[in-house]
Amino acid sequence: MEYIRFGQTGLEVSQLCLGTMAMGSSAWKGWVLDEAASIPILRRALDLGVTFFDMADWYSTGRNEEVVGQNLLKMSPRDRLVLATKVYYPMSDDPNDRGLSAQHIGTSIDRSLARIGTDYLDLYVIHAFDVETPVEETMEALHATIRAGKVRCLGASTMYTWQFAKMNHVAASNGWTSFVNMQCQYNLPYREEEREMLPYCYDQGIGVTTFSPLARGFLARAGGTPRTAHDPYQECYGDDIDREIARRVREVALHRGVTMAHVAMAWVAGSPNPNVPIVGASKISHLDVAVEALGLRLDAAERAFLEAPYRPRDVINDQNPLRRPRALHPG
Repeated sequence: MEYIRFGQTGLEVSQLCLGTMAMGSSAWKGWVLDEAASIPILRRALDLGVTFFDMADWYSTGRNEEVVGQNLLKMSPRDRLVLATKVYYPMSDDPNDRGLSAQHIGTSIDRSLARIGTDYLDLYVIHAFDVETPVEETMEALHATIRAGKVRCLGASTMYTWQFAKMNHVAASNGWTSFVNMQCQYNLPYREEEREMLPYCYDQGIGVTTFSPLARGFLARAGGTPRTAHDPYQECYGDDIDREIARRVREVALHRGVTMAHVAMAWVAGSPNPNVPIVGASKISHLDVAVEALGLRLDAAERAFLEAPYRPRDVINDQNPLRRPRALHPG
């Protein structure tokens, strides 16, 4: 495992981040692992040199942070871990227990720290853009978590580039802490972030983490994964062009003697757009494949072959999360 500087911060992270949405409570979603089944995967991640772990308060309605955070802290010293969690989605039926208001952020950070069992987070990420809360209120509240020593760095996820730039501009204009991280969806069937978000982040020195490198399991194997049938975002994939991309992934995998997941992950990890892939794992083998894929170098001809069917499509974000991204120029 190699370790890289995270954007323009002094933070060093493993070149792979373990996404832990699949750990917490099976009562939340059927494909989620309970604590006993999660522990071996966390231990294997540490053995492989992974130091960067991504959680969210919304995952398993808080149980994710308990299972992942508390167990990691039993296995490794705190200063060897880079722990991230997220805030935004509803945590109860209380209308104030959601979004990016100052009230919700102030309450949520303390709850997350208590569940994880740590005094601070290395990275606190807003899970989406809140259209109902003034940007000034959100950025001042996030800055307060930094001032209080509860958070060291701020990140954002799943929004339009103009929204992300606006939030950073507001922070800079008021002397508040700006975002050092963007977490966005990026894979062979979905490359819209190459238009504006990734160039913006590169220009600003913002570290990029990318989720769904296997397109929610669509590129993992024929028929998807156990998560596929339960994941509403899976509606985003599966048209004729996506199937052609998957066919090409399979062809390259057969030629290389590896799995489709190896190839799909290697394409993301080897992107000319610098990023740290976030990989989900419900089995130790999933994690092993992801780490192996870091060493798989696709040549220029293979990358061109995999990328050729792509066409511009709708942006996926949490203002239209369940709408299949249509080709902007069908045919």
